[in-house]
Amino acid sequence: MPNKYNLPNPFCLLLFAFCLLPFFFCSAETLHVAPQVYHRTWSHTPPVLQRVRPGDTVVTKTLDAGGQDEKGEHRHEAGNPLTGPFYIEGTEPGDAVAVHFRRMRLNRNWGLSAYRLGLYSLTPNEVEKVYSDAYKQDLIRKGRSNLVPWDLDLARNMVKLREPASARHKMEFPARPMLGCVGVAAPGDQAPPSSISGSYGGNLDYNVIGEGATVILPVYHTGALLYMGDGHALQADGEPTGTGVETSMDVEFSVEVRKNAGLSGPRVETATDLISIGSQPEFESSLNRALQLATTDMVHWLAGDYKLEPWAAHLLVGYQGKYEVVTVAGTMALKIPKSALPR
Repeated sequence: MPNKYNLPNPFCLLLFAFCLLPFFFCSAETLHVAPQVYHRTWSHTPPVLQRVRPGDTVVTKTLDAGGQDEKGEHRHEAGNPLTGPFYIEGTEPGDAVAVHFRRMRLNRNWGLSAYRLGLYSLTPNEVEKVYSDAYKQDLIRKGRSNLVPWDLDLARNMVKLREPASARHKMEFPARPMLGCVGVAAPGDQAPPSSISGSYGGNLDYNVIGEGATVILPVYHTGALLYMGDGHALQADGEPTGTGVETSMDVEFSVEVRKNAGLSGPRVETATDLISIGSQPEFESSLNRALQLATTDMVHWLAGDYKLEPWAAHLLVGYQGKYEVVTVAGTMALKIPKSALPR
């Protein structure tokens, strides 16, 4: 009961202080997670690899798309094996989880890629004349002849084709490490394979998802159940060969929970851009639908978070937006530069 000076009861003050104790003593942790089991679906059913609180930092590793680790050892069958799932404390369906990639680094000195462009990247008349995708049988993986090796110079952060050798170009480029796969458990009882993407993220193969990027994903299950994998040392827009320069990766990330976010699909934020992703499985529909998904989400983002009038959001997209092909036969992205946003 308040006294004559209207001061709180000492017991109430003590109770209030007791309630605050968890906030003082449950400080953020750095969690070193060494996975022993990997997964190839975006499912909500596998056992949790690690529980993560907002603010914790997770240090972990991913395999390459063929299941090999940083030592070249086969740890899982091919097909984009995923590290996870990470249970994100405090997330419920309807929320969003923001994954801040604080560090993403190459951890071995070699990678591999396809030998030619995917035929879906070419016109039908060109397909008839294209060279065979057979290079050398068993050169990199037993039973495969369509893969070529790349050398990764970790000290210089460079990527160079080992063979074949071009007479005209040394085929050496700055590395741009990224993760092809970032996603949460898919809605309902779905368990899509790790090779495809959707509203939950998935095999996005978007070369912007590197160190410093934040990936924002809708949550469909309690705990979100976050997965990641499929490291690329380098990849062009659209992944036109069907691969990046595939490699394993060291990854450090933290998470943030955004309550009642109501997202319809993945978003990315970088130091310079807001990016809406029209994410869909490759070959499911035209890129036009992916463009529509990305554009619709960006309008909602600008109107919701930046309080733009709907007409202003439309015109900002119309005169400041930049579209990117994320995957040749699947997903599109729409960027708005932060310099064009209202302060």
